[in-house]
Amino acid sequence: MKLDIKASIEAYRQRRPQAKSNNDIGHGISALTHYLHHHKNGISENYRSEALHFVQQALTYHYPDKDISPELAAQQMKVLLKEGVDTVPFPPSPKPRFQFIDLFAGIGGFRMALQNLGGECVFTSEWDKYSQKTYATNFGEVPFGDITLQETKAFIPDGFDVLCAGFPCQAFSIAGKRGGFEDTRGTLFFDVAEIIKKKRPKAFFLENVKGLRNHDKGKTLATILHTLREDLGYYVPEPKIINAKNFGVPQNRERIFIVGFREDSGVDTFEYPENTGEEIFVEDILEEKEVSVKYYLSTTYLNTLRQHKARHASKGNGFGFEVIPHDSIANAVVCGGMGRERNLIHDERLTNFVPVTKITGEVNREGIRKMTPREWARLQGFPDDFAIVVSDVQAYKQFGNSVAVPAIQATATEILKKILA
Repeated sequence: MKLDIKASIEAYRQRRPQAKSNNDIGHGISALTHYLHHHKNGISENYRSEALHFVQQALTYHYPDKDISPELAAQQMKVLLKEGVDTVPFPPSPKPRFQFIDLFAGIGGFRMALQNLGGECVFTSEWDKYSQKTYATNFGEVPFGDITLQETKAFIPDGFDVLCAGFPCQAFSIAGKRGGFEDTRGTLFFDVAEIIKKKRPKAFFLENVKGLRNHDKGKTLATILHTLREDLGYYVPEPKIINAKNFGVPQNRERIFIVGFREDSGVDTFEYPENTGEEIFVEDILEEKEVSVKYYLSTTYLNTLRQHKARHASKGNGFGFEVIPHDSIANAVVCGGMGRERNLIHDERLTNFVPVTKITGEVNREGIRKMTPREWARLQGFPDDFAIVVSDVQAYKQFGNSVAVPAIQATATEILKKILA
């Protein structure tokens, strides 16, 4: 009997559709996709055992009446290798210049930037199942799950050059004593620091919200820097607030960048990149054709937004919706709150005003609509062949949480000048 390995894997993965993340069904598919991508280098051995176990489980599940031995599973692994990695929009670089890992990866903004520079991603981690789906579709690898688990960290290979992490700014319960490494326990930064301590990459590149600088009156950032500099022994220049609008995207998005270099690298100076000088506006990222009526606001909702803004204005507050002029730049895209309503635009190309979703009132005739997920992708610097394979709700969340690719790439370029010199 001929075995269908791909059908077996798909059936096995679908057996628990309610799983919140890849962790709920083990690390198998992540190990397998990482193995297939790295089968030509020694890194593949880091994933082989778990990948083989996963293939054996998948075949056993799909063919319950057949005895699936490890040897048979290994044969099917060879079938997958022979067929090659499925074609994806952004495959690994055939001749990589350096290797990096991608933690808290989201949909792959860091990976996009560093692959553009010739990097090879040798490990990635992201717990959200919807982000995993987008990441896998575009890069061909399913991210490993919860990086706080030691069983996840165990898959991280040795010898990579750069650690990348857009780690969440989780509140530090005892930050401020400047006790360094110990003060970060219980936070997600601790997991980043733990990996740096164990793996000793040549450099790291961390990204976070601008508010990290002033969080807990600056004590949180002081603790982070103390950990990186004193406990881990890295040269860490003063972090810098980088605005994406200075790097070729029309979005006012400020984020704090923290870079560091291993003490034996000889690096003792670093300059963050400056303004590229390229002017780009909202009109440059808008959809070329008429978009669905579903993105246009109803008259009822638009009136609600206006009333909400008027109430805040009467109290001296600047909260509320905003319609961005085409010759201007957008506000920062975010995943919640007023993220979409703060970036409305005029678009009078709509010809069909029949609603396709349940709305109260009629579709407004002023041409006011939300930006589309593709427009948000462009605001973050993702190319148009980046596949959007999730619902609009998830897509807005994913792009709102992502890094701005051009700003990351410009900074990574400066890092590589130091470690590849």
